[in-house]
Amino acid sequence: MTRHHPDSLSLMDYSAGNLSEPHALCIRLHLDQCSHCRSRVETLESLGAVMMDQQPKVTVSDTSFDQLLARIDSAPAEPAPVAKTLRLSPLQKLLGDDINELPWKRQLGDVSILDITEKFPGQRERVVLQKLVAGGKAPAHTHRGNETTIVLQGAFADQKGVFNQWDFVVLNEQDEHKPVAVGCEDCITLSVLSAPLKLTGTFTRMLNPFIR
Repeated sequence: MTRHHPDSLSLMDYSAGNLSEPHALCIRLHLDQCSHCRSRVETLESLGAVMMDQQPKVTVSDTSFDQLLARIDSAPAEPAPVAKTLRLSPLQKLLGDDINELPWKRQLGDVSILDITEKFPGQRERVVLQKLVAGGKAPAHTHRGNETTIVLQGAFADQKGVFNQWDFVVLNEQDEHKPVAVGCEDCITLSVLSAPLKLTGTFTRMLNPFIR
């Protein structure tokens, strides 16, 4: 069951078609397994259709908008279907059927990456797959910009909790963490980065000039 979800504004941008292709892909993968967020998106789309059809146009106050977001966020979560197999349908056209067999490149310690930015032409953000071996630890780091991540396989834990398959997380310059892969399989994530991460460890920080 997914426990970490996109916020209401992200879902609203998704339903309106305002997100970049990589960000929309992350949310689409989450929605495929999260009935709660699918319901929220359907509510937003229905509301948008009603507002577009209303004549004359109705002005919605800032207070009404905030109340709407609060109602959407307070909606009870429904149990998401349990995935019996790894379902990556939106990614299959890009990567094939088995993400474990991709040409991973060892980065640091237990971390391997695969840059797939070129598969999203015209995008300014960097799009990467990251693999953390089962039981492995990623170097302590923060971010120079925003990082949107969805867990595709396995799980990882940091000071904010445990993030399982299909969980969604957004980090920024204020977040510093050291993810650890939990469970018996490698943790694989898809991340969209607006800027390079910044290593904060005593020794690894010397590698920052070489990270893009």
